[in-house]
Amino acid sequence: MEGERDLARLLAALDPRLHSERYSFSTSADARLGDGDFAIVREAEGLTAIRPDPSGEWARISLSVHSSLEAVGLTAALATRLADRGISANVVAALHHDHIFVPWDRREEAMEALRS
Repeated sequence: MEGERDLARLLAALDPRLHSERYSFSTSADARLGDGDFAIVREAEGLTAIRPDPSGEWARISLSVHSSLEAVGLTAALATRLADRGISANVVAALHHDHIFVPWDRREEAMEALRS
């Protein structure tokens, strides 16, 4: 199954899930994922690791809907909902789901915005 592309159906089926762990974004010299690490992103400037961190400043919200990588407008719609409330959003798209990292202290407000 390649995922949903229709924006209206995607928004109706978001079903956002808030993870209980705090996360941090940091530079890394190691390109391997460690136990519990969420992602390693390779950029021209180096590696960025996204991993659980008890002192992390980010919360991860995963969308349960299986979105296609070719879906148009989902990231924009979600970013707009959060931006309207002044909440920053860092989106990581994967093959089956999108994950949004929001400031830890605004996680419940972000969930409310995504559910609306």
